[in-house]
Amino acid sequence: MITTRDDLRVRQTSLSERQPSLRLLTTSEYEQMIAAGIFNENERVELLEGVIVEMSPKGMRHATSTDRAAKHFIRLLGDRVIVRNQNPIRLNDYSEPEPDLVLAALEELEYADRHPQPEDIYLVLEVADSTLAYDRHHKGLSYATAGIGQYLILNVSEMEIEDYREPGAGGYRRKQTYREGQEFDLVAFPGVKVKVNDLLPPVQKVQPATKSKRSLKAGEAPRRGTRSSGE
Repeated sequence: MITTRDDLRVRQTSLSERQPSLRLLTTSEYEQMIAAGIFNENERVELLEGVIVEMSPKGMRHATSTDRAAKHFIRLLGDRVIVRNQNPIRLNDYSEPEPDLVLAALEELEYADRHPQPEDIYLVLEVADSTLAYDRHHKGLSYATAGIGQYLILNVSEMEIEDYREPGAGGYRRKQTYREGQEFDLVAFPGVKVKVNDLLPPVQKVQPATKSKRSLKAGEAPRRGTRSSGE
């Protein structure tokens, strides 16, 4: 069969219009890469929907908020849950993210032989500063699709908490935002109240400036125990 120029032009056009497809990684392949040492211990990556995503560095407020949240939930729930701090969870065969905090069900081996899966997870919390849009949309959809019952975003820039509930294939159907002075309950533990102030990073208080010797008005006597400039 002879290929004409017109046939070749049609083939070239169809090839140029064809969109490239990604070769998605499974969680098993991803874990094999980790075991083989492909990623060094300083690389912060996670697998989301078959794609290896580089995680943003944590700022001071991000790190502080994560630690405060972990300590608070341990005090609040005690031995009713396992609090996992920045450790992997397995959502499906293509997603193995590392949330800032997870409240997981008790497990005999404490997940020594596997990562928690959606049926083990009560709550996921992400601390967001520069990653707010990513946490809201990409991660939010992944958590909702997997059936995570409650997803919190601790927005350190706006000093508020976004509470997502009622997961579904298209995302979470309910969202509530809480600010300082408010509190909310937990889906898995309805009688437990969480105070927003206990999760937000502490605000540094500005100390009032002390009056210096130079600020004394003309003719004003210095306080007792203070030497005047003429002494």
